[in-house]
Amino acid sequence: MAGSTHTVTNQVPPLVGYDVFSADRALADAVGRHLDPALREEVLGELTALGRTSGSAQVQDWGRLANENPPRLVTHDRYGNRADEVEFHPSWHRLLGKGVSAGLTAAWGRPAGHLRRAAAFVVWTQVEAGNGCPLSMTHAAVPALRTDPGLAAEWEPRLTAMVYDSELRPAHLKAGALFGMGMTEKQGGSDVRANRTSARPLAEDGTYELTGHKWFCSAPMSDGFLVLAQAPGGLTCFLVPRVLGDGTRNVFRIQRLKDKLGNRSNASAEVEFEGTWARRVGEEGRGVRTIIEMVAATRLDCVLGSAGLMRQAVAQAVHHCTYREAFGGKLVDKPLMRNVLADLALESEAATALALRLAAACDDGGEQERALLRIALPAAKYWVTKRCPPLAVEAAECLGGNGYVEESAMPRLVRESPLNSIWEGAGNVQALDVLRALQREPGALDAYLREVGQARGADHRLDGAIKDLLTELADLEGVEGRARRLAERLALVLQGSLLVRFAPPQVADAFCAGRLGGDGGAVFGTLPHTLDLASVVERARPVS
Repeated sequence: MAGSTHTVTNQVPPLVGYDVFSADRALADAVGRHLDPALREEVLGELTALGRTSGSAQVQDWGRLANENPPRLVTHDRYGNRADEVEFHPSWHRLLGKGVSAGLTAAWGRPAGHLRRAAAFVVWTQVEAGNGCPLSMTHAAVPALRTDPGLAAEWEPRLTAMVYDSELRPAHLKAGALFGMGMTEKQGGSDVRANRTSARPLAEDGTYELTGHKWFCSAPMSDGFLVLAQAPGGLTCFLVPRVLGDGTRNVFRIQRLKDKLGNRSNASAEVEFEGTWARRVGEEGRGVRTIIEMVAATRLDCVLGSAGLMRQAVAQAVHHCTYREAFGGKLVDKPLMRNVLADLALESEAATALALRLAAACDDGGEQERALLRIALPAAKYWVTKRCPPLAVEAAECLGGNGYVEESAMPRLVRESPLNSIWEGAGNVQALDVLRALQREPGALDAYLREVGQARGADHRLDGAIKDLLTELADLEGVEGRARRLAERLALVLQGSLLVRFAPPQVADAFCAGRLGGDGGAVFGTLPHTLDLASVVERARPVS
């Protein structure tokens, strides 16, 4: 019998079989501070259950399989007829079903609906981010549909139902439905007013025939889509059902699926309309205004999704370094590695605190909170999503060569990390949106300053950052060229204010030193060594 050539030691156990929600102290704390005490037991129980599901070996394997077996386009059936269907791996359907049943499309009619859904979205993203797209689109379609009470009455109960039905059939025969969106076209991209898809009115009031294309269509196997097209009265929003009421397929030509860097479990398509039946949503010529609430909701999901990716990357890095030994001790105890891990943990916690604060503002719905969202949401979308890629790369490096190997799942996080910055308006779009809020809605800046001012006097570095920001806001010369800098500073100061008020002192101290006080470098792992970095890392360790 052949003998063993070597004995393997110093290997890290897989990070499975844990509660993803409860192990994330920053997330659990954020939910707790914004939650009505009367809902505490219900919501925490719900999120804990989802956390355990998300951390289970079986569900983590579903995420792997969905990513490794991307969707496949079937343009024609065996007889040569157009089919225009997308086939998914069974794991995709299992994940999507779990996401729907967990309430990720059901925020609008539940107490603390946006807060509990936001936390769930952060948790669920850590399994496999791809299925977040149809969940996000379906959730975000509700406010756009509410501009037409008739359409809302017909569709909202299906979109908010916690039932997943993948069959293509008339929506009125389904207990639950999903929505996608089609805005951009080849010639315009983010400039949707350059759209050329035409909408010709039909005899029935409110119905149209569409001719044109969409360069990016999210989740093409959904039951319905909100799209923009040029009606006689100008750019208008329309609802395009996948299957018509009589059971026939609407004309929805899927030309090809995008071969994307990441997000590979999700289908993104190029589609053509040729006599496609549609219902108008809102008034003619007010398409952007109609769909803007949907865009706002999906932008918040970009922040939440990036916060989820960051958290999983940090959890994997801290977990690995807790078990892995090198140069005579645990990696987590090495001063330089501890600095890197603490810096990553600060970025993750700041993103989570900001994302959950915005979700709580959506639940409140008051004038003050709406004004805060008007400036804080595009600033957060700009900054948090841009911090995700460098964090994911640094976290992968903490695993050494193992982090570059697909089996570690870190490459999947790295590939996914740029998406949320690009989706729903890339960085320049968000920065310019911040400028519009500053220039056209003075109540937005007032709401922002009242929010960050709640921490005034608690940390001199935060106070200094607020003062510098006010100085910068007072000088509007060449402001468009400085829009990114303004968006960054607005997001950082708001994050600092939240952490100073709510995070443990060692977290707030390290954040203010590294992000606001000028004591951090251009890369992660450059915090002052005098800080209590061990406590910051311990807080980020994924243990339930």
